[in-house]
Amino acid sequence: MNTPQTQLIGEHPAIVALRALIARVAPSKAGTVLIYGETGTGKGLVARMIHEGSQRAHKAFVDINCAAIPAELLESELFGHERGAFTGAVLKKEGLIEAGNGGSVFLDEVRELHPVMQAKILTLLDTKRFRRVGAVKPIDVDVRFIAATNKILLQEVNAGNFRDDLYYRLQVISINIPPLRERGEDILLLADNFLHKYHQLYGGQRKTLDAEAERIFLAYRWPGNVRELENLTERICLLEDGDRLLASHLPARILREVQKTPASIPLASEPVAWPTDMDYHQATGNFQKQLIGQVLQGCDNNLALAADQLKLSRHALRHQMLKLGLLKAE
Repeated sequence: MNTPQTQLIGEHPAIVALRALIARVAPSKAGTVLIYGETGTGKGLVARMIHEGSQRAHKAFVDINCAAIPAELLESELFGHERGAFTGAVLKKEGLIEAGNGGSVFLDEVRELHPVMQAKILTLLDTKRFRRVGAVKPIDVDVRFIAATNKILLQEVNAGNFRDDLYYRLQVISINIPPLRERGEDILLLADNFLHKYHQLYGGQRKTLDAEAERIFLAYRWPGNVRELENLTERICLLEDGDRLLASHLPARILREVQKTPASIPLASEPVAWPTDMDYHQATGNFQKQLIGQVLQGCDNNLALAADQLKLSRHALRHQMLKLGLLKAE
């Protein structure tokens, strides 16, 4: 069962589908899972959800950042070593792989593995055995490997940076996490969740998003994804007073980015006069229809060009057009 720390928040169709895929993969017999996603999208969160939804949940979840451990130390860290295996090895040491026996090992940033370690990991995946540094006898291990990367591994294979045999071994089941900019109003759900989290943690007034801040949040591209959003809301909860998160609380770089975005949602310097005889949601829908219609007209109804100008994926633009009645369901 997922704890509050391992919940994937969101109502976007891509996130609903992702939760369903995790629920199917987690209890399966799959020995390897590969997670793709940009930096900050929550690859570690998804890995923990897979572990906690499996029969291995009562065993260890071992988190290894392959980019954070120097290459010359990584073999000893992963596989352990025997006493006297090298200078300074005064005691026998159990490695992280052995510590994860019966559970799950998360290889974050797996692309950063040195080619020699890629070969050793491949052998481990194939044989379920490894040797400590300096040992003669192999050790059997039962581990599910969950790997993650923010790069397209097939491109890395083609560039000669990653072993093709290891790629195909890891690629049995792959999971793709969408970037935050393609998740629509999930941005607002996540922001409110983080505001609640840090209100409970730090006290002060419980903040909600001001309408202008909402428009900026939806227009910004969030290159750091969910991690960037969480860090921003935490900083505001710590440093800003009041019960509203305002546009003035946001860094100048975000305001500049949104202002220079073609067809971006207007800021305070470009006020929108909401009609007084309709509610906010209806007015917002009409504004979105007008905005999308103008951009499509300027692009000769080319969806790909319009999506690029609106800083959306083509899928996200089609979804919004269907929602607003601008496109008929096929």
